[in-house]
Amino acid sequence: MSTVPEQTERVSADVVEQELGAYLRERLNTPVPNDTDLFAAGLVNSMFAMELVVHLEGTYGVAIVGPDLRLDNFRTITQMAALVQRLSAAPDGGDA
Repeated sequence: MSTVPEQTERVSADVVEQELGAYLRERLNTPVPNDTDLFAAGLVNSMFAMELVVHLEGTYGVAIVGPDLRLDNFRTITQMAALVQRLSAAPDGGDA
């Protein structure tokens, strides 16, 4: 099980990538390289994408709403880590 960072603490993209990699490896029963397109590879469907949203919001204390719910933000581990970084930099945990 991964350690949940303090929601007020900004987490590095590397840490987010490591945690997401471990989370996906556990949930999908396969290792996933950070740059693999999860949808193109058939690893993730729309239902699991919503689980990812809930996981990112709960783990990192960010709000993923509106334009941030674009599929492109969830295609790869790297893109999800960048989304978390951008949203955690926003004063209210939302759109920066």
